[in-house]
Amino acid sequence: MKVSVILGHPRKRSFSSAIAAAVVGALQEKGHQIFFHDLYEEIFDPLLPKNELLRHTELEQKIEEHCSELSSAEGIVIVHPNWWGQPPAILKGWVDRVFRPGVAYEFKEGGSGEGIPDGLLKAKIAVIFNTSNTPEQREREVFGDPLEAIWKTCIFEFCGVKNFFRKNFSMVMTSTFEERRKWLEEVREIVKRLF
Repeated sequence: MKVSVILGHPRKRSFSSAIAAAVVGALQEKGHQIFFHDLYEEIFDPLLPKNELLRHTELEQKIEEHCSELSSAEGIVIVHPNWWGQPPAILKGWVDRVFRPGVAYEFKEGGSGEGIPDGLLKAKIAVIFNTSNTPEQREREVFGDPLEAIWKTCIFEFCGVKNFFRKNFSMVMTSTFEERRKWLEEVREIVKRLF
């Protein structure tokens, strides 16, 4: 299986980076083909230039590569921290530039402008691992868990990926070494089970 793994965290020694490494290791053990991108390490430009708003336009080679990998991916794993109830800007910009019409979705012919999409992604599953320093109960009760809605409904269901799994690891800042070790083992088990 071809699996796209995307990391959006600025620190190489972050727990998000450790999660991404555990994901890649578990996928390699299962023999999957992996497209891995650490967006900060690659200095991915999240700013969507105006010419990329056009459906038929020439894209930078890096963006073409990301689009091609996303189109061919049979599974997608994204790892990031929860910042203000959202992914980091670099990851939001990656979505803006790579989840393009003709790549991730098309609008249905004959539509009256209501924006009903045909999802084009062939991925069978999308998995989000995110980290947080907000207690999970507070995240749900006070903030309504916006990351769940963003990834599951606004992005993946919109683009045709119906099988979705998300795991939030909290509270990372106050967690112990042993808690983080167990969480990484849980990541490996989830990846092996889902892929």
